[in-house]
Amino acid sequence: MSRKADSPRERLSLPAAAMVVAQRDFLAILLSRTFLLFLLGPLFPVAVAALAGGIGDQMRGSVGTPALAVTMPAGDAARVVAARRHLGETVGVDLPEVRVIPAPPGGAAALLGRPELNAGAVLTGTLAEPVLLGPEDRLQRWQGLVRLLLAEARSTGTLEVPALALAPARPSTSDARRDRMSVAQGGQLLLFLLSMLLAGMVLSNLVEEKGNKIIEILAASIPMDAVFLGKLFAMLAISFVGIAVWAAAGGALLWLARDALPPVPAPAVGWPLFALLFVLYFALNYLLLGAIFLAIGSLAASVREVQTLSMPVTMSQMLIFFLGNLAVANPDGGVAWAATAFPLSSPYAMVSRAAQEPGLGVHALALAWQVLFVALFIRGGATLFRRRVMHSGAPRRPWRERLRLRRGRDAAELTSV
Repeated sequence: MSRKADSPRERLSLPAAAMVVAQRDFLAILLSRTFLLFLLGPLFPVAVAALAGGIGDQMRGSVGTPALAVTMPAGDAARVVAARRHLGETVGVDLPEVRVIPAPPGGAAALLGRPELNAGAVLTGTLAEPVLLGPEDRLQRWQGLVRLLLAEARSTGTLEVPALALAPARPSTSDARRDRMSVAQGGQLLLFLLSMLLAGMVLSNLVEEKGNKIIEILAASIPMDAVFLGKLFAMLAISFVGIAVWAAAGGALLWLARDALPPVPAPAVGWPLFALLFVLYFALNYLLLGAIFLAIGSLAASVREVQTLSMPVTMSQMLIFFLGNLAVANPDGGVAWAATAFPLSSPYAMVSRAAQEPGLGVHALALAWQVLFVALFIRGGATLFRRRVMHSGAPRRPWRERLRLRRGRDAAELTSV
């Protein structure tokens, strides 16, 4: 008995079709020369800043630290040198280098004009009646140090510095709060810069494919919702590749300059959990922005229209960033909770909370809240994307013409009856 003919092959399911689109977009962008230039773009300013800083340090090192020239009688000058050595060993005060120089014929002020001495000021006179010569700004900075030096020199070495036991302790509450506020502001700024830098790729990619008619080909094969989801998550994966490259380059620079950098205060939840929460909040913030940008891209037919339509979104993002900044000063205030409840500012507010508050329960609720709005934004954006992109090739007639044609069809039907 012959078997019944098979039915036409069904389309891929929505997740499977979205995965196909995501793989296609991810590989197409990852292997392009444009993406390589995009990755290298943010590294150029960092490299230039590092080179400029190195050149500046080298220039400052070639100039050297200004010294204190001493043109006193031999006995007084020797006591000043001994006092400087004693203070440096016991107190650890950053005193200028002392150079004993005979008074030149032109007077002590002439020493300031000799570049080989690199004298910032000249101490002349005697210990009983000392005189400090130099530029006014230098005199204001050095007068306290020179007074301490003269007091030690006049004491004939009998000025004793008592021993002091050191007992390290945790930073005070105010210091810890101030340090964590700095971490919170830095995390919010990094989240804002990464989101605005990487979310713009969604618009450019969509407009390019609309111009090449690739969207119409995809629409004929798979559901438009799958195209929307695939593009959104492909761009998120591309963003993580960019962040990984930039983080590796930044980590290498920080490791090389580790001795010159000040200690970075730890966030309230610790660095491992803070990094994990930052990645999660970045992903959710990117999906929210990506859904909005894809919906905007479906409304635009050219790059100029994209720039016009995306400008309000970009400006609103700056306002949202400032709203998240208001949550830094008072994480438990009404403004902070309002920023947490509003979906677009919630990632910024929660990054700030992770840096300042040790609790993790509120982060679980915030992540669930943001995931809900991500689903709503993706659903709404996909609906608008499907409606606008499917009609992008054939512009609709004006409503007056559509009404006139409909009346003509109705009149023809009545006449035939």
